[in-house]
Amino acid sequence: MARGPMGGGGRPGGGRYGADIPDALPFDKGARLKTIRHLGRLFAQMWRTSPGLMSLSIGLRVVVAVQPPLVLLLTKLIIDEVVRQGTLGSPGPEPADWLASGRLNWLALLLGVELVLVLARDGFNRAIGVVDAILGESHSNAVSLELMRHASRLDLKHFEQAEYQDSLERARRQAASRSTVISQLFGQGQAVITAVALAAGLFVYAPLLIALLAVSLAPAVWGEFRFNRLAYWISHNRSPERRQLQYLREIGASADSAKEIKLFGLGDFLSDRFRTLSAQILAENTALSIRRAWQTGALAALSTLTYYAAYAYIVWRTLHGEFTIGDLVFLATSFNQLNGYLQQILIGFTQIAGQSLYLDDLFSFFEIAPTILDPAEPKPFPVPLRQGIVFDNVGFRYPGSERWAVRNLSFTVPAGETLALVGENGAGKTTIVKLMTRLYDPDEGRVLVDGTDLKDFATADVRTHVGAIFQDFLRYSFSAADNIGVGRIEAAGDRARVVSAATQSLADAAIRKLPEGYDQMLGRTFQKGQDLSGGEWQKLAIARAYMREAEIIILDEPTAALDARAEAEVFTRFKNLAEGTTAVLISHRFSTVRMADRIVVLADGKVEEQGTHAELMQNGGRYAELFELQAAGYR
Repeated sequence: MARGPMGGGGRPGGGRYGADIPDALPFDKGARLKTIRHLGRLFAQMWRTSPGLMSLSIGLRVVVAVQPPLVLLLTKLIIDEVVRQGTLGSPGPEPADWLASGRLNWLALLLGVELVLVLARDGFNRAIGVVDAILGESHSNAVSLELMRHASRLDLKHFEQAEYQDSLERARRQAASRSTVISQLFGQGQAVITAVALAAGLFVYAPLLIALLAVSLAPAVWGEFRFNRLAYWISHNRSPERRQLQYLREIGASADSAKEIKLFGLGDFLSDRFRTLSAQILAENTALSIRRAWQTGALAALSTLTYYAAYAYIVWRTLHGEFTIGDLVFLATSFNQLNGYLQQILIGFTQIAGQSLYLDDLFSFFEIAPTILDPAEPKPFPVPLRQGIVFDNVGFRYPGSERWAVRNLSFTVPAGETLALVGENGAGKTTIVKLMTRLYDPDEGRVLVDGTDLKDFATADVRTHVGAIFQDFLRYSFSAADNIGVGRIEAAGDRARVVSAATQSLADAAIRKLPEGYDQMLGRTFQKGQDLSGGEWQKLAIARAYMREAEIIILDEPTAALDARAEAEVFTRFKNLAEGTTAVLISHRFSTVRMADRIVVLADGKVEEQGTHAELMQNGGRYAELFELQAAGYR
């Protein structure tokens, strides 16, 4: 709160943007109160981060908490002693006369003790700042790590839903900043100890002053509590807009998007969109800040008037000889400080309650549970594969969609066969890959591996033995070796295996041309990074599949960035090296597809035809039609 001699407050405003901030809060009070339980979870989380630092912070605050009332008591004693000495007359004109008389001994002791307390308080406060800073950063790192680990355990469907993205964005914002809540809570405990000591002194001299405090505090606390909740509501409900702003920041100043933005002249378009959206959010926050300022200012004025009423009461009783001058200073200062501490405590707790709403953004993300679960007793994945993969009447719809991506889908991939999936966009090819790697589970039917339902294996086991490379693979800003090593992360340090995988994918030649070879940092994100061409990156991605040495290899449009000669060479080598390995290939290039042992043609999520290239061309169906259309482009 704003403060005169004592203290003051804060508050928010109303609705969609600007002046529309609501006066009534749009969420249930009971639900808000439940979020306070997160304070205990936060405390436990920080305690796990560093029990020693937590204990040190608490101990230092307890010591600092008792200092203010002790200093006030010493000040009262010093003033009363000075007044008393003044009534006794001077022992002489020189300081030496006073020292020789011994009348300054008690005064010097009081001053010395007060000086030690003041110096110690400053030192302890600085120590608290250092401890809290280290603890806060340690906790922020620990929470960010926990966030990453939890996100890695969630299902692919979560990453493909806007609601999840909003939840993740809110959790990310809170992960780096909410450790301060415990510091606030500790500060509240420190303030409570100080306030109790000050209140005891006031109660002994003038119980009426305690009643006056309640008059000044109640309205200010109410205002602060209300505005903290409104501020949270605005932050929570603007997550989609804030994600849009972050997206515009990224593509507006990104090496990946720079070429297209320049070629299409999108700079002003993106800037204008960012300006419009950010201005809307700024208008809303500005309206909230203005309303908070003037309304809490009025409440602070009430607090100031109450203080001066108490001050007048103390002066009046001093004039009547009921209080000494030391009492006057002690009581006036105690009332002022106690008023400030109580405001700090009560308003601080409303702020902490408000912060606990933000904590709900963090901890509710941790409560999102994966649905792709391991069986209680998983079966071992068959090594080597003997029968193959069977899609048995499989049906699947993406979450939130009424349209079936695939349905009544049945086909077989015999062990050791290279199967190509062909179809127009939306036919279900990539969905099949996601089902085979258990990124999703079918809504109907089963996916069998050597006669065992894919759900009966541990997911980690499935993904160890099934290697998949997608067209939209990641380009890691790691070394060239690490970019390949991520294909089998536990073997990433095996340089011979990395080089072998690069050689098989034809990436080795490009890597050896780099200044630091396999140790060269790739990408433009960090200093000294070297970028590769699209085709070179794609060969690196294919090397990850070889690095995996899986029983089943899936390549989803793996050669889109390669020219025809490089593609033919890559797949000729792949076909030779994959001898005996079960492979699934997705490509729109029929020159690649025809190398497969068998081809499955998909349409509307179903198998329309299947066979070898020669058989399908002889049938004259969809495959033959698509092949002729593509071939015509080369004539």
